[in-house]
Amino acid sequence: MIGFVDNAHPDTYYCGHVVPTYPALTQSDIMPCTTGGVFGVNGDEVKSVSVMEGDSVTLHTELIEIQRHDYILWQFVNKGTIIAQIQKESSVMFDSNKIFGDGLKLNSQTGSLIITNIRLTDSGLYKLQISRNTATSYKRFNVTVYGRLPVPVIIRNSSQCSSSSERSSVSKCVLLCSVMNVTHVSLSWYKGNSLLSSISVSDLNIRLSLPLEVEYQDTNTYRCVVNNPITNHTQHLHINELCQSCSARDRYSGDNKLQCHHMKY
Repeated sequence: MIGFVDNAHPDTYYCGHVVPTYPALTQSDIMPCTTGGVFGVNGDEVKSVSVMEGDSVTLHTELIEIQRHDYILWQFVNKGTIIAQIQKESSVMFDSNKIFGDGLKLNSQTGSLIITNIRLTDSGLYKLQISRNTATSYKRFNVTVYGRLPVPVIIRNSSQCSSSSERSSVSKCVLLCSVMNVTHVSLSWYKGNSLLSSISVSDLNIRLSLPLEVEYQDTNTYRCVVNNPITNHTQHLHINELCQSCSARDRYSGDNKLQCHHMKY
């Protein structure tokens, strides 16, 4: 029996006597079909890989060294394409430049796939096929690329100042912590080390905001934290600077144009 990779369904490996029509593959690329494993690779295994945008990541074959008759095939399932192949000690990158630019490399000793300057669009499922003698195995990598995090910005909800009730007594100061153009993050308010509130988002490049209400004379420490599974940024709240009356803020700024109107952030 022989097997081949279907270009229309690159996540599927078929057994049969049909030569694939993918232009980069030839009769010599047809691999023996087997249910046996290679090098302990589990065909059902999916390894999760997290990386920051702009960093480099290596998807490992777990091979110590490629042997002369080894066959290694890398596929990017999300794009439905074969991106790299190693056979008889020679490597082919196919049309990977259209997807990855010049950010894709193969380790000549192990066949591992190296993606440099990785982008958000490089997130997805990568599939590895390793064939040696009559055994073929597969390994899959679910790569998630996280965007660089901005530092949170804390402002006061100045609609309080636009109300005449400010002249009497406003016992609470309402603050807003925001981050712009974020993806797959959580935004949280902490009082000391205690979590007060949190909000998460998985959409692409949106604005995320979270309010906090404190006493004007509150002496506790507060901080706003934005984080993803890899990293985080913290902004500490300075109550004395943000929670002032309108008139006090005008005097503090020395700017007659600052009128504490509602701030649209």
